[in-house]
Amino acid sequence: MARTPLLVLALVLVALFAAGCCGQSSQTSAGSGNEQQLLNRIDALEQENAALRTQLDQMNLSIRSYEGQLAFYRAQLGDTLATSPGTAGPALGGTASLDAPAVMQRQVTEQDGPYVRERIEQVGTLMNVTVEIVPGRGRVLVNTIPLMGEVFQDAANTAAYVAQQTTGRNLSASDVIVSIVAEDEVPAVDGGSAGALLTLLMISAIEGTDPRSDLTLTGTIDQDGHVGAIGGVIDKATAAKERGKTLFLLPRENSQLVRYIERTRDYYGYSVIQRVPERVDAKEYLESEVGIRVEYVDTIEDVVRLAR
Repeated sequence: MARTPLLVLALVLVALFAAGCCGQSSQTSAGSGNEQQLLNRIDALEQENAALRTQLDQMNLSIRSYEGQLAFYRAQLGDTLATSPGTAGPALGGTASLDAPAVMQRQVTEQDGPYVRERIEQVGTLMNVTVEIVPGRGRVLVNTIPLMGEVFQDAANTAAYVAQQTTGRNLSASDVIVSIVAEDEVPAVDGGSAGALLTLLMISAIEGTDPRSDLTLTGTIDQDGHVGAIGGVIDKATAAKERGKTLFLLPRENSQLVRYIERTRDYYGYSVIQRVPERVDAKEYLESEVGIRVEYVDTIEDVVRLAR
């Protein structure tokens, strides 16, 4: 009979231990749930922060563009007041047109036996760009099909500023109208890769000259007239060649291309195909593989010289 109290005590201790373990397990589970919620919140905040950083960079780009235009107009206004107080510069007029390369993404549907699958394909295309300068109030107006985004509009404003700096002509009494029409069904295009081409067209419209029709170019433009790097080089060069262009102006910053070559290696009786990156000179590659003459440019002065 003496063993009965001991057995009861043992059962009580086991029950207490089990209850403690269950409580600890519940706390651990609850703690894990709280940690996961915190991790999810951190991920959401990081994504929101990245989106806000992109918007901030875009706004800073717009601000720099507008500051540059404001400085130019103030300088021109000072010269005008010094020589002829109370009068504004004459309105300018002119037009120029050229085909601009772009990269678009399109959805392709493929039949694979009884199944239909879709994939996104990236291809090059050309869009006709026309710049017209008419009497106005110093505005840069964008009229495009398809619609363009804010980055493209910033590029157009920067192009107008550089065109004035290059020619020494004042556009404060004129409006610059940029019209773009794409033959292909391009849903939307954005980015600054047409900046150098827009600048060339504005300079041509101001000076009353026409750029050679057998060329096209791609590249960004900054307030100092520097032509910067872009993406989709091979696609753009291929589209230019297919449309009959013979000269392709490319930013020197794009002088190196990365192409992938397939190499087969044997591992313990198995053949493995690997795609290995290889750097090649862009001019040599495009001229030999695409069949279009390529010239590197650094500044808008290089572009104007080669386009005449």
